[in-house]
Amino acid sequence: MSDFLRYRRFFAVAFFCVLFIFFQVTVISCNPSGFKTKAAQIPQWTTTLLSDPKTFNFALNEEFPNVFLFTAEGLTTINAMTRKIEPALAQSWQISDDNKRITFTLRENLKWSDGQPLTAEDVVFTYKDIVFNSDIPTSWQDTLKIGKSRAFPEVRQIDQRRVEFIFPEPFAPFLFSTTGSPDGVGILPKHVLEKTTKTKDKNGNPEFLSTWGTGTDPKNVVVNGPYLIDRYIPSQRVVFKRNPYYWRRDAQGNRLPYVEQVVWEIIESTDTGVLQFRSGGLDTLTVSPENFSLLKTEEKRGDFTIYNGGPTFSKSFISFNLNTGKRQNGQPVVNPIKSRWFNNVAFRRAVAHAIDRETMLNNVFRGLGELHNSPIDIQSPYYLSPEQGLKVYEYNPEKAKKLLLEAGFKYDSKKQLIDADGNRVRFTFITNVENKTRVAMAAQIKGDLAKIGIQVDFNPISFNTIVDKLNNSLDWECYLLGFTGSLEPNDSANK
Repeated sequence: MSDFLRYRRFFAVAFFCVLFIFFQVTVISCNPSGFKTKAAQIPQWTTTLLSDPKTFNFALNEEFPNVFLFTAEGLTTINAMTRKIEPALAQSWQISDDNKRITFTLRENLKWSDGQPLTAEDVVFTYKDIVFNSDIPTSWQDTLKIGKSRAFPEVRQIDQRRVEFIFPEPFAPFLFSTTGSPDGVGILPKHVLEKTTKTKDKNGNPEFLSTWGTGTDPKNVVVNGPYLIDRYIPSQRVVFKRNPYYWRRDAQGNRLPYVEQVVWEIIESTDTGVLQFRSGGLDTLTVSPENFSLLKTEEKRGDFTIYNGGPTFSKSFISFNLNTGKRQNGQPVVNPIKSRWFNNVAFRRAVAHAIDRETMLNNVFRGLGELHNSPIDIQSPYYLSPEQGLKVYEYNPEKAKKLLLEAGFKYDSKKQLIDADGNRVRFTFITNVENKTRVAMAAQIKGDLAKIGIQVDFNPISFNTIVDKLNNSLDWECYLLGFTGSLEPNDSANK
């Protein structure tokens, strides 16, 4: 629960052996001056992030949380309380009688953070030149491919404030895809980025792919959200400053947001984050299960309040590497022996039955969570509960052993699991070392799988190293990470 840096886009082979809904538990300092810390002379909110951002380019983002929660908006947004889609950059939209056309009307006088007008041209550019561009591997693409044809909608500008999307068939998920951060398409500035989508680098790739990396001067990153990036000091902090051109105003006409500055302190250790919060260096902190009891007993003395926000759109899971391809040198990506295990459905089902999630919930999460058995979040209207027929992988090590034996695995004289060819079933299991909760989860999984004869070599490593393995080297066998979902199941089309 403490590490919300959860990759939600590149898990093409994610296997949901362990699924939880975590409850977001947050502590908020009862500072009488509001979000204005001792060191700040302006209204400021200081909180923590577990690791550095990976990009300032929303179209290339693959992590959560991310800077775009503060800097980017889409045509619409989702109301956090009602879960309804509401206007954002678009003040309204109309759907045709045959449900094959949606026309959005933008708000008047929208501007980018550099003061330039934000118009329908930016909307068309974002979709045509970026989202639908086969040379730009944005994860937005898969969520907008329609029906069996996997065609993109047609998009055209009507005038400076109106843009129309035309579909080959009715496509209900589309409105969810327009909701900006964290799950939908965020509108990007044509006047800044158009050239980068048309110009190639020395490798023949669009310059867009290397535009607005974290080495970019934040002053050159143009946004449309409530904040712009003011400063970024690697391994220390990201500072956001109020966007003077943001469109929202309160009922009295005052420009929002009220808080002038947001500071994300990059603190890789959850224990260090607790220390900084207790010393007054942070205004808010997401509480990890292992720190909940300590902080709960200090509420009155520490002058802060712990809030349980209910279930979040997040689950933890393990994934096996199902890649059967070969590298350029002809070597297989995954050891062929282990690949046969991982690609065996009975093997994966046995692993699911071997993990004692109830014990994990009680011991690792201190009861601060809820068992979850579906990739669809319980907040979603499309969620199917076990009572309604959802298949559940209950803890049953004997059933796990039976599945393995039926699949051709055997046990040797030491009760170690071997495959049909006599190979010891053993694999490497990784998670990010910065997250103590996941490390504890992984340690229990190692023990649970040992009970059915599987040897797990647990290796907690840095999050950035895991990202490199998943995105670049592909050198991994099994990992434990988190998954952030949404109300719309089609948002998972890119996973």
